[in-house]
Amino acid sequence: MIEIIIHRKENQYAGFVSKGHAGYAEEGYDIICAAVSVLTVNTINSIEAFTSDHFAVRQGDGLVELILDGTVSKETALLMDSMILGLQDIQKNYGNEYMNIIFEEV
Repeated sequence: MIEIIIHRKENQYAGFVSKGHAGYAEEGYDIICAAVSVLTVNTINSIEAFTSDHFAVRQGDGLVELILDGTVSKETALLMDSMILGLQDIQKNYGNEYMNIIFEEV
């Protein structure tokens, strides 16, 4: 199962961590893992390309983590909202057995 934790601090995004594997299909054929990877990595790339916000990234096998630093711009907030919308849609269409989204105050 993929666990995605969306971090918020004082009413703004502070980052996210996505960890695990969906287990929907064999490695290399798992469309849920692929979709989650595309959404999370594209969000990070978009924040880097379209904002001047500061952040750190950590990646590994089944792990993508974004740590936002300081005040978050409207653009980053919108990109995060868009990522969450896509993730929630995947969860809605494929079920809770493959992915869990958690919102956490840090």
